[in-house]
Amino acid sequence: MRVVVTGGAGFVGSHLVDYHVAAGDQVVIVDDFSTGSRANLAHHRPAAIELVEARVEEMPDFGALLDGADRIYHLAAAVGVFSVLSRPLDALRRNLGASEIVFEEASKRGIRTIFTSTSEVYGKNDADALRESDDSIFGPTSVSRWLYAISKAADECLALAYEREAALPITVVRLFNTTGTRQTGAYGMVLPRFVRQALAGEPLTVFGDGRQTRCFTNVHDVVEAIVRLAISAEAVGKVVNVGYPHEIEIRELAALVIRMTGSTSAIESVEYEDAYGPGFEDMRRRMPDVSLLRKLIDYVPTTGLEETIRQVVADGQAQRATKPSR
Repeated sequence: MRVVVTGGAGFVGSHLVDYHVAAGDQVVIVDDFSTGSRANLAHHRPAAIELVEARVEEMPDFGALLDGADRIYHLAAAVGVFSVLSRPLDALRRNLGASEIVFEEASKRGIRTIFTSTSEVYGKNDADALRESDDSIFGPTSVSRWLYAISKAADECLALAYEREAALPITVVRLFNTTGTRQTGAYGMVLPRFVRQALAGEPLTVFGDGRQTRCFTNVHDVVEAIVRLAISAEAVGKVVNVGYPHEIEIRELAALVIRMTGSTSAIESVEYEDAYGPGFEDMRRRMPDVSLLRKLIDYVPTTGLEETIRQVVADGQAQRATKPSR
């Protein structure tokens, strides 16, 4: 196949690239390297991938890149709470502008499309297990905290509108706290940040009281689910949760990382407003109902949290070992 991956140098995108290169597919990557990394692709032979360094919304000929493509994964987006809060206008342009171009050009060619959304679209809804049909509950638009969630929700609406009106064969995938190797803590992702702090012997910074719960999903499980959804005809026009439905408190996660790394680090509480600025709100819990995922593809993520932490720790240790000493 000819496969296009926007954001293919990023965390999840680069693992999708790995999957398709291993399958012998022709893989085209579009990435501007604002948050992606060349190191994520360095293990591939130049002949195995085609790399286009650009932002989708700034490409005059993006449609031509899709000629002959069998599938497109659209992952390019603003990443992380910190970057969204610091550059809200850029985040909106990325999330809305790029998606409209991708959906428009893919619909013209009838290309099977996967759009990766986020559990952030549920907003303040902290139901026991969030179903795809549950309400999105956001705060006021004057609070930048909700900008990312609202923009991704708008992207979902756009995707579904293209499916209904332009027959675009698209599936929206809502990811719940994907984590694993190659993820960076630079944009607020908690597990790699904890691992980095633990390996450096620094305090693990827990925002708020640490009693908020999350479910962490191994990136390899996420890639498996995404690829299976891409070949499911029944998944077209659907919004599908992808997550590992087992909760852990963030403070417990910090303690687990300390234990598994053998670190002497302490746990340090940081007020939300000190980390993100005044008016920041966080959700107390966010757990997926994955019944639809299981029904569509007979698969749900199964990699346990401790195994995921081991992979992230090994990745972190390898990175520390390759850094030049001062």
